Amino acid sequence: MAISNILQFWLILIFLIPSILCGIFVLFSLLVDRTLRRALNNHTVIVLLSIGLCSQMTNYIWMLVYYYRDGIWQRSLIFCTVWTYFDWTLYIAYTIVLAWTTIERHILIFHDRWLLTKRKRYLLHYFPLFFLLLYSLIFYIVIIIFPSCENTLLESNYLCMSTCIFKSDYIITIYELILHQFLPFPLIVTFSLLLLGRVICRKNRVNAAFHWRKYRKMTVQMFAISSLYIILYFPYIAINVYMWFNEASSISYEIKDYATFLTYFVFLLFPFVCALSLSDLRRKLFYLLHRRIVPGPMTATVARTNR
Repeated sequence: MAISNILQFWLILIFLIPSILCGIFVLFSLLVDRTLRRALNNHTVIVLLSIGLCSQMTNYIWMLVYYYRDGIWQRSLIFCTVWTYFDWTLYIAYTIVLAWTTIERHILIFHDRWLLTKRKRYLLHYFPLFFLLLYSLIFYIVIIIFPSCENTLLESNYLCMSTCIFKSDYIITIYELILHQFLPFPLIVTFSLLLLGRVICRKNRVNAAFHWRKYRKMTVQMFAISSLYIILYFPYIAINVYMWFNEASSISYEIKDYATFLTYFVFLLFPFVCALSLSDLRRKLFYLLHRRIVPGPMTATVARTNR
């Protein structure tokens, strides 16, 4: 890696602890508050937060151990298989659920009548979300846990297992690469920009002024979440596309190292983006921080009395 292990260790550690605390706070708030919990637009956010927290408490902890030991860490094939499965599955699940979220937000804002009945909500809202999660879990169980070939151990590598199916089966490799890793990115970009454009056009209509507040909140939430992914993943996508069509050099590999490390911050920054993009949670968070930092009138009075 172009970045030293110790630098990666401290950069991740500095963000990881507050990110986990913020993620737990946001997820707890969304699940406890009945209004927030029942809002359809928050369901995919809850799933994305859960995926991120799961990755932080597994992959990121293991990453810290690896970087702290400067890459010298003897691991078993079983552990490496589990790590590889978590790493691939959680990343892909997050990506395709986010891509679906950008599409579904158009339905929630502009075609909410499609979700008026319970049957339609199950068909257009709950089923796609459940299917995408189940598909991700099963696909990588077959590919990584129970492949038709034999995986090999790579003790010196960050992900210490070589997935044999990606070397032996060209069709599955291309299928996974295009459908899971590269197709979601243009979908997220396209539908996020379309959403922003449609909301702005709707705002300019006189008859839609009453609904603008609802459109604005849902659009800001979606645009903030998708922008984080687009900004942090674009360098990684760009350098990989460049290396496909051009001869790889030491400089391109070094840029790829930086771009890969940048993608780690999607999960680390996502809880903060959620907290700031959800207006109800933002007020609650600022209120809690204000109470911690600035004492209230009663607290100040008691403090002066005790002097």
